[in-house]
Amino acid sequence: MQLKSENQPFSLTILLFLPIVLLGCNLFKSSKEISTGSAKTIYYGDTAKFDASREFKKRNFIYNNDTLPYREFNYSSLWEKPLPIVIFLHGSGEKGNDNESQLSHGSEWIWRAAYSGFACHAVFPQCNKNRYWSNVNRTQDSSGKPQFTFHDDTASTKAMKLLMAFVEHLKKQSYIDPSRIYLGGLSMGGMGTIELMRRMPNTFAAAFPICGGSKITNFKPLKKSHWWFFHGLKDNIVPPECSIEIANQLENAGIDTKITLFPNANHNSWDAAFKEPELLPWLFSKKLK
Repeated sequence: MQLKSENQPFSLTILLFLPIVLLGCNLFKSSKEISTGSAKTIYYGDTAKFDASREFKKRNFIYNNDTLPYREFNYSSLWEKPLPIVIFLHGSGEKGNDNESQLSHGSEWIWRAAYSGFACHAVFPQCNKNRYWSNVNRTQDSSGKPQFTFHDDTASTKAMKLLMAFVEHLKKQSYIDPSRIYLGGLSMGGMGTIELMRRMPNTFAAAFPICGGSKITNFKPLKKSHWWFFHGLKDNIVPPECSIEIANQLENAGIDTKITLFPNANHNSWDAAFKEPELLPWLFSKKLK
């Protein structure tokens, strides 16, 4: 910002500029600015305060008289080129229509990633409280242990149909790089991640399901996909076998697959997954060909 003019005293310029400098120092105590081509990236570091209501705008996607609430983070309106986008699916505990609960897990992680060298947009859709992302039957055995029966030969749920239409909408947006659409989710959202990958092959560059599971019988359309599964071995909500089985099947089919099992993590293995230092570099290195 140029505050000085030919008719303006230099001392006045300093006085006007000083509050701006001080404000910047208070907001980002350890930030630094570097050039990244045609735009600039602000590296906020760990000292910047995250405000979900400010960073993720409330939106609604309407399709066939049905509404999908979602929150959207846009990296910068000044960025000249299309950017990758991360689609993150929440778990059953965040279902509803308040368009807020789905930001409980993962939103701050991806926001800090965007300002730490992984510039991207992100969306967090919210599943209706009476629906489920994936087509699965949830029961318990005689001891009360949860059991999941996944289906890949039946129609998609209403939530999945709406989600698929939303993804098609995103693919058409000029500010999104269609070759770098990334998909992830936890628990119910991890299950939805796998099913959405199956139902929309050649759409996502990579997926990272956390404590999820699914069933796939036709692996051919997924030959070029990339996967990284995460699960806690002490998970008493979604058994780790749900991730292990599908990951093994994908790998046996010759599909690029990784799985990380946390020996001391229960169902909240997303906490450990978000701390995995190689996840972001791996994710953002993938691109549809």
